[in-house]
Amino acid sequence: MNSIWTESADLPHFPTLKGNQKTDVLIIGGGIAGILCAHFLQEKGVDYALLEGRTIGSGITKNTTAKITAQHGLIYHKLWKSGGAEQAALYFKANQEAVETYAALCREIDCDFERKTAYVYSLDNRRKLEKEAKALSKIGLHQQILETTELPFSVAGAIALEGQAQFHPLKFLAAIARNLNIYEHSFVRERKKNAVVTEAGSMAFQKVIYTTHFPIDNTHGMYFLKLYQHRSYTIALKNAAKFKGMYVDEAKCGMSFRNAGDLLLIGGGDHRTGKKGGNWRELRDFAAKYYPTAEEVAFWATQDCMSLDSVPYIGPYSKHMDHCFVATGFHKWGMTSAMTAARILTDLVLEKENPYETVFSPSRSMIKPQLVWNGCESAKNLLTISSKRCPHLGCALKWNPLEHSWDCPCHGSRFDEEGKLLDNPANGDRKQDEKGGSVQ
Repeated sequence: MNSIWTESADLPHFPTLKGNQKTDVLIIGGGIAGILCAHFLQEKGVDYALLEGRTIGSGITKNTTAKITAQHGLIYHKLWKSGGAEQAALYFKANQEAVETYAALCREIDCDFERKTAYVYSLDNRRKLEKEAKALSKIGLHQQILETTELPFSVAGAIALEGQAQFHPLKFLAAIARNLNIYEHSFVRERKKNAVVTEAGSMAFQKVIYTTHFPIDNTHGMYFLKLYQHRSYTIALKNAAKFKGMYVDEAKCGMSFRNAGDLLLIGGGDHRTGKKGGNWRELRDFAAKYYPTAEEVAFWATQDCMSLDSVPYIGPYSKHMDHCFVATGFHKWGMTSAMTAARILTDLVLEKENPYETVFSPSRSMIKPQLVWNGCESAKNLLTISSKRCPHLGCALKWNPLEHSWDCPCHGSRFDEEGKLLDNPANGDRKQDEKGGSVQ
């Protein structure tokens, strides 16, 4: 169940943190967001260190579909309606700058970087596309609704955004991480005021950046209410279609498409973690219908942190945590969001203003219907009788027979059959016996 990226990349390895050390800026988390933060801090001559609990790129980054785009579904009508044209324009500029920054970096990196047009389509709701086109026009992007696409089924329409891209995320990560100050297999067990403790050492710091996918400090920021997690699935097909563009359905649980070399990647089957959904079955049924002669060569799943308003949380962790910063809630658009986060957080660490920091501020108002839903979901699961509990905040775990894991419907932590942590925000295995081994 490995992605095509893990099978075709040679990642560098780094030492484990040992003894007591110190740095000016500590980065916790070695996915693409953390690695990019380290890259830009090193460019600026900042003293930093990055701690990764496993190996770099071994979490969500290795399972992305790796689209680099400022087109995040039908986001711009939502932003225009809630915050006006200026808010929508700033969001677009931040993400398009991220695309261009990747393009500049990839000139020197062999990572299958390709410019592509990104399309968002709707199966049955043209009105939604009309609203999005209107919002795009308000920020200077005059888009026509296309009547037909390369897709093998009819659509109500699609909107195209040119000048986007796709790449091989782990080839990119391998190149950019090679000379950075990274420690692998250095899982943060405990955080003190200005230091963290790992299994074999500690790291003192002046400032800290959390790029751990889901923030691991529960005492501040209310991220356990401001975030929830979605699982989604991908299959890679040989002898299927060759698309010129990248496609995504505007529907929350719709499908996405892109090519990678001679393979077609189909994503979808989404559901909230701990709930039921279409998973790979939905994708395979689709492939059997539209590409009956294709051969499936790989399949994998990933998990995304979803914010309450579809915009990531990037900036100060909480007003009660001085010199602490966070990047999370990428809402299925991790590649551009990671680059945007690295640019914003580098400026904040250097105490420079960034033109986009207010758009992504974690302290913005989050009085949204989803906030109530998240709270109710947590309360319901806390009251559920079950011997399998999540060590994060005590929610009842649900068995996932497809992936053979225990999943938390509240906040998305996942554990294997033996109780070993697969996905955070839990900061350790599900349960430990007296000898330190996992038990059910």
